Amino acid sequence: MEKFQNQLSKLRNLLDITFFRILLFLILGMILYASMYNNVKPEKMNIKLFSVANQTIRSPITIEDKESTERKKKEAEDQIQDVYVLNKEIAENRVDLIKSIFDASTEVKEDIKDSQEKAVKEDASNFKMPTLKEQVDLMKAKLTEGVTEDVSDEVFAALLQASDPTVQSASDLTVTAINNVMTSRIPANQVENAKKRVEEELKFTNLDSNVKKAAIELGRFAILQNEFYDSVTTKERRQQAVEAVEPVKILQGQIIVEENQLISRDIYRQLKLVGFLDNQIAIQPFVGLGLLILIILSVLYYYFFETKEDREAKQNHLLLFSLIFIINILFMKAISLLQQFDYAEIGYIFPVALGAMLIRILIDERLALQFTIILSLCGCVMFNEGITGNLNVNVGIYIICGGIAGILFLRKQNQRSKILRAGLFVSVINLIVIFSLIFLKNGHLDISDFIFYLVAALISGAISAVLTIGLLPFFEAGFGILSTMRLIELSNPNHPLLRKILMEAPGTYHHSVMVANLAESACEAIGANGLLARVGCYYHDIGKTKRPQFFIENQMNIENPHDRLPPQTSKDIILAHVKDGVETLKRYKMPKEIMDIAEQHHGTTLIKFFYYKAKEKNADVKEDEYRYSGPKPQTKENAIIGIADSVEAAVRSMRQPTPEQIENLVKSIISDRLSDGQLNECNLTLSELETVANTLCDTLKGIFHSRIEYPEMNKQKVKQA
Repeated sequence: MEKFQNQLSKLRNLLDITFFRILLFLILGMILYASMYNNVKPEKMNIKLFSVANQTIRSPITIEDKESTERKKKEAEDQIQDVYVLNKEIAENRVDLIKSIFDASTEVKEDIKDSQEKAVKEDASNFKMPTLKEQVDLMKAKLTEGVTEDVSDEVFAALLQASDPTVQSASDLTVTAINNVMTSRIPANQVENAKKRVEEELKFTNLDSNVKKAAIELGRFAILQNEFYDSVTTKERRQQAVEAVEPVKILQGQIIVEENQLISRDIYRQLKLVGFLDNQIAIQPFVGLGLLILIILSVLYYYFFETKEDREAKQNHLLLFSLIFIINILFMKAISLLQQFDYAEIGYIFPVALGAMLIRILIDERLALQFTIILSLCGCVMFNEGITGNLNVNVGIYIICGGIAGILFLRKQNQRSKILRAGLFVSVINLIVIFSLIFLKNGHLDISDFIFYLVAALISGAISAVLTIGLLPFFEAGFGILSTMRLIELSNPNHPLLRKILMEAPGTYHHSVMVANLAESACEAIGANGLLARVGCYYHDIGKTKRPQFFIENQMNIENPHDRLPPQTSKDIILAHVKDGVETLKRYKMPKEIMDIAEQHHGTTLIKFFYYKAKEKNADVKEDEYRYSGPKPQTKENAIIGIADSVEAAVRSMRQPTPEQIENLVKSIISDRLSDGQLNECNLTLSELETVANTLCDTLKGIFHSRIEYPEMNKQKVKQA
């Protein structure tokens, strides 16, 4: 394991060089491209015209079939018949014309009668009755030339010879017959039939034979075409019909030819249109895949090299992420190969939450979410067998939901024992997602489908949990990572070392808990790792369990043994607790960060009490002999723990400290650490130290706040006095 960590250290150093950093991303890109190349490669088929299809072929794309669209438009245009309009004014005009003919006969009669009466009054011998022909001529003079040419003289003569009531009756019957016929449409080819209908209607009237013949002839004369072709409206309607035709599209997933179906010319044309017969290699899918990978790598590069993290952590996280990412991609590719055996939905077995949970535990939640999104995009491409197109959106949604479910479950449940529960939770979410996708498509499930999806969802969640538990120790040990989950486990009071402190040095245990509260709040105030500080405080004085009675917090109702010892011996005992603590932590294989806290929390500070005590006896005592061996704190957390350790011990020794005393004490200790150079090797700024001081003061004021003294308490104090 040490050899592996040395190799990782060399790799981390190489990542400081831009060339090797870019090379790592190029390797990731090549792995992604190679794993998804076959999934986007266009499928070519050896298909001949009028042959029989040996499989059902679906369209891989959505494309417009322009030839079918034009044919459909032509059919829609042809279906629109010519538009003819009914001219109602023609019927009214013809009725008026026929009435005028009947009226003209009556007028001629009245004119003759008036002339006769006038002649009788003046001189009857001068009056000569007009002949019938002359009467007809008089009647023609009252009518238009078109009427006189088309209507025979016999009609005029019959009307002139008939009585007025007969003429009126004939007029009414003729007008009625004309109206009855001309209210309906009369196209050009139906005029003669319309005239016959008028003739038939008038034939059975009770008019005199001559008048009846005249009425029939006038009725036939009145009938004209009243329906005419409307070219403008016809053109508009045909244009509307053409515009209403939707483009004919071959939809993605649409069946072009069924298995064992003859490939006709139209089917052959459609196959060529969607690209199955194109012998040229289409580069668009490969370009699209390259662009997708470029976007993925760009997002990752920005995250790792533009976010605020120290150099070593950033490089460590990049290597860890790359390894987890490659493992998941190779796992996904291996499962996707099973699609060749007609297992189109095998993608649901993929452990969707494996990588997300590992990154959530080992690095952080934000990167885990990014990883889940990237993995879902890769899954959309890899599990595209048996579907139309290059993207299986269902699997992509499945991976996103399962990954996010694992991340959210572990958000506040970081214990290793909770991973199995997270796997079960992921399985439930997987099953819900599968059913939701099926029901959204109005799909139906039989019992075999239900069993398959249930098993697939359970396998996905179970494998995610089992592999996460199995790989965690490897990553934690190999990369030297102290994960949040590991820290929470170490904070368990039932841990053997914590129980050892509690049982053997209860005062030290209480002191450690108080320091943990102070250090955690101060670290979180400046954005440092508060959980690491808390857990480190629990173990920072583990060395005191070797000689607990030599430390003041454990001297309950016993004499201080240092009173009987020389300063040199006392100094050695005090200094030894750091070394003893580190050795104990090593023996229990505790994380390096915890051992660093135990080793660095005193830095190289001076044990002032015993130093000055020794100096009283021997002025030549060297100060370096009474200083801790260090090293000085190397991180913010270690420095803050050292400050909190001194502050808690100092405040605890005060009797009823006031807020002002607490503030002065905290600032004095921090100032002393600064002047002594104890904070020179950590990256704490003066601004952060000010925040740390304020936070420590606020926390201490809450712990040592003044209490209200009740009367009985005052009486007890008087009695004790």
